[in-house]
Amino acid sequence: MRLRFVAFSFPLFLFACGKTPKPQVADSALVTAADTTSAPDPDAAAPAPDPDAAAPAPDGAAMTDTTPDSTAAATDFKVLLEQFADLRILRYRVPGWDALSPKIRVLLYHLSEASLASREISWDQTHPQGLLIKRTLEAIDKTYKGDKTTNEYAAFEVYLKRVWFSHGIYHHYSNKKFEPGFSKETFARLVADSDPAAFPLAKDETPAALADRLMPLLFDPTIDTMNVSLDAKGDLIASSANNFYARGITQQEVEAFYADKKKNGGDKPVMFGLNSKLVKNADGKIEERVWKVGGMYGAALEKSVAHFEAALPFVENDNQKAWLEALIKYYKSGDLADFDAFNIAWVKDTDSTVDLIHGFIETYGDAVDMRGSYEAIVQVKDPESSQRIAAISAEAQWFEDHMPYLPQHKKAQVTGISARVIDTVLGTGDSGPTFPIGVNLPNSDWIRREHGSKSINLGNIVTAYEEVKKVSGVLEEFASGPEAYERIRKFAPLADKLETDMHEVIGHASGQLEPGVLTFSDTLKNYASCLEEARADLVALYYLPDAKLAELGLVKDSELPKAGYEAFIQNALLVQLARIPLGEDIQEAHMRNRHLIAAWAMEKGGPEVIAKIEKAPGKTAFVINDHAKLRALFGELLKEVQRIKSQGDAKAGAALVESYGVKLDPVLHKEVKERWDKLGVAPYAGFINPRIVPVEAGGEIVDAKIEYPDDFATQMREYAARYTILPVEN
Repeated sequence: MRLRFVAFSFPLFLFACGKTPKPQVADSALVTAADTTSAPDPDAAAPAPDPDAAAPAPDGAAMTDTTPDSTAAATDFKVLLEQFADLRILRYRVPGWDALSPKIRVLLYHLSEASLASREISWDQTHPQGLLIKRTLEAIDKTYKGDKTTNEYAAFEVYLKRVWFSHGIYHHYSNKKFEPGFSKETFARLVADSDPAAFPLAKDETPAALADRLMPLLFDPTIDTMNVSLDAKGDLIASSANNFYARGITQQEVEAFYADKKKNGGDKPVMFGLNSKLVKNADGKIEERVWKVGGMYGAALEKSVAHFEAALPFVENDNQKAWLEALIKYYKSGDLADFDAFNIAWVKDTDSTVDLIHGFIETYGDAVDMRGSYEAIVQVKDPESSQRIAAISAEAQWFEDHMPYLPQHKKAQVTGISARVIDTVLGTGDSGPTFPIGVNLPNSDWIRREHGSKSINLGNIVTAYEEVKKVSGVLEEFASGPEAYERIRKFAPLADKLETDMHEVIGHASGQLEPGVLTFSDTLKNYASCLEEARADLVALYYLPDAKLAELGLVKDSELPKAGYEAFIQNALLVQLARIPLGEDIQEAHMRNRHLIAAWAMEKGGPEVIAKIEKAPGKTAFVINDHAKLRALFGELLKEVQRIKSQGDAKAGAALVESYGVKLDPVLHKEVKERWDKLGVAPYAGFINPRIVPVEAGGEIVDAKIEYPDDFATQMREYAARYTILPVEN
């Protein structure tokens, strides 16, 4: 489970027998240390960098799009790089890279390569023709011989960048297909004036025929409109365009296929369907095509596994080695019992500097909340910043005991919650270019109950967001008045961090199901993700003003919780509306959850608690008149959401989401959109990854350097050149 960041909103927290050949390293991504007299000691800490020395360029690789990792560059590191459509492109630093030992840097290199090797899975999961579209657009980008200075070509470039950013033709947050921004005739001409040999043509197909084949999907808004449909009035499978289920399979068939499996799953069930596509065989019977080495996506996963195996000599300790070997075993077998074994081993490793989330983890992309989207986050621990989050995790039992839950919904014994602040080294798939700011895993209820969980806060991602927020103008525009503005400006940054910590460390890990109740994905279905995120947000909101946080030394001013509440309400009822097209409902789970909480509290508390005002002509704002009563309301709603989850009360869950989390006031929505447009700020943001460059000596990788590219399209082209591994059809 994860917490997504709302770009330029107030709070950040709004929110996985035989020797394998050594993985090959592309020549353009290699630094050779052949001229050195000896290889560096892999366990030794790196020497302090020369502040005036730039990192050497890789053989054959230009340095024009990178910032080397040097002390001199750190002070003028540019975070915000560009803006197109409704997106901003940022970048982040890995501040502790130079202090890591060469051995750990090589480990990070292999984990990064293992992550990038499977990145194209994301396009195939988004749509059955996702890779066909990606490769076609990339062929035009690479070989088009016409005039590239026209408005039409500029529109094509924006469209391609959006397809790169969102892993397909659907908006990464709303799940709705976005328009190309140029005509069908322009598309046909772009294809015609490009190299025919560059296109992913079917047998005997011409480029013109390929263009004709893709045009209906790209240009007709009525075809495959939504990547993920959450409209409960229809068939959730049939109305979702993603590639988790073969065309023609219905929601009823999916539920029937898994009914007996879940019924007989025992008290330690695997996460059925997590790592497979559901298809019909030649006899018309439903079966799973498992994502594994030798199975679906096998070519990419084989490359990932090769880098995992190459990483084994560089692990830090036995616990890290255990989960890495378990992950390799899982990818080779595809057995979800092996995935559970990996998660159990992974949770035990709380001491390593390096950690990894990799695989088919989160199920937000599946309307029935079963199948996992590919993602990877390579990470290193930030020891100093982790002290804050560790103080919270150490008190997990206290927080559980004092929850406003019904007694039977509290855990008698909270097990093994570990928490840390990390610096992201690389993210991809469902965690790149858009990153979460907090993650709590594993998602298996029984593993969390018996073995515990890990929570992470992505510290350097949060830092990058904070940097660009300083100049956005959003706070000035939507704060309810001067007093709230000053309070949010002064206290919201720390409030954001505490809320993120509480959301991930305590929120997702709290509570328990009643005996015999299936997982919330099974009982609450398409409402499960929204309600689970609401539950975790409510835990954070409920405890933010609690004396316990002051006792722990985390809150030192009573104004801080007020700032957190004000920022949350303003974002939920105003700021996030800027991201939704006029006339449309809220679709994304995190956005629904925030609106649900704020709208419910406003209705139940009335203007005595939250008042809607006009702070200036045409400028609506929301004022909190009683913070204490608002906290009580948060506690009341938290109790009810936990009851819904614990009892599997699907009817009550659906009513809560549909009543408060979906519909918008069209007049207010229009106002917010107009006010936001005047700011000129893109409402969404994503990141360019650092480039991890291996250093060789004597034919072996002995170290790795880090570079910071500064152009999104250049990185996407580089990735396309190096990690095009899967066939167009899988």
